[in-house]
Amino acid sequence: MKIRPLGDRIVVKRLAAEEKTKGGIIIPDTAKEKPVEAEVVAVGAGKVLKDGKVRPPSVKPGDRVLFGKYSGNEVKLDGEEHVILHEEDLLAVIEK
Repeated sequence: MKIRPLGDRIVVKRLAAEEKTKGGIIIPDTAKEKPVEAEVVAVGAGKVLKDGKVRPPSVKPGDRVLFGKYSGNEVKLDGEEHVILHEEDLLAVIEK
């Protein structure tokens, strides 16, 4: 399924949560926190400014990003969990 978010919205897919701590302790499913790191799946056209111009988004599909723990709306697309959020809810882009 293809998805095209509207405006300055971005669709991201959360990356897998850590299975173990750095010390080697296995984390049970009930104690895992939702990851705040994700991969951008799709981006909208950009934010419409007050003067009517459109500012393009600063991320592109494939980028890895960090976002707030309680940001966005969770949706299920093709059986997979995704989050739709505004570009301003992104905290950082992870560069390799």
